[in-house]
Amino acid sequence: LKHYRAIATRYEKHDANFLALVKLAATRIWLRVYESVT
Repeated sequence: LKHYRAIATRYEKHDANFLALVKLAATRIWLRVYESVT
Protein backbone atom coordinates (compact mmCIF):
# COMPACT_ATOMS: atom_id res chain seq x y z
CA LEU A 1 0.00 0.00 0.00
CA LYS A 2 3.00 2.30 -0.16
CA HIS A 3 1.70 3.74 -3.46
CA TYR A 4 -1.31 5.09 -1.60
CA ARG A 5 0.40 7.64 0.63
CA ALA A 6 -2.78 9.68 0.96
CA ILE A 7 -4.36 6.77 2.78
CA ALA A 8 -1.30 6.12 4.94
CA THR A 9 -1.06 9.74 6.07
CA ARG A 10 -4.77 10.45 6.32
CA TYR A 11 -6.42 11.00 9.68
CA GLU A 12 -9.94 9.69 10.06
CA LYS A 13 -12.16 10.25 13.07
CA HIS A 14 -13.69 6.80 12.77
CA ASP A 15 -11.78 3.56 12.37
CA ALA A 16 -14.41 2.20 9.99
CA ASN A 17 -13.72 5.01 7.52
CA PHE A 18 -9.99 4.32 7.55
CA LEU A 19 -10.56 0.59 7.18
CA ALA A 20 -12.83 1.23 4.20
CA LEU A 21 -10.07 3.26 2.52
CA VAL A 22 -7.55 0.49 3.13
CA LYS A 23 -9.94 -2.10 1.71
CA LEU A 24 -10.58 0.07 -1.34
CA ALA A 25 -6.85 0.44 -2.00
CA ALA A 26 -6.30 -3.30 -1.54
CA THR A 27 -9.15 -4.05 -3.95
CA ARG A 28 -7.68 -1.72 -6.56
CA ILE A 29 -4.29 -3.43 -6.21
CA TRP A 30 -5.89 -6.87 -6.50
CA LEU A 31 -7.86 -5.86 -9.59
CA ARG A 32 -4.73 -4.49 -11.26
CA VAL A 33 -2.90 -7.77 -10.64
CA TYR A 34 -5.91 -9.86 -11.71
CA GLU A 35 -6.31 -7.91 -14.97
CA SER A 36 -2.65 -8.33 -15.85
CA VAL A 37 -2.94 -12.12 -15.42
CA THR A 38 -5.99 -12.50 -17.63
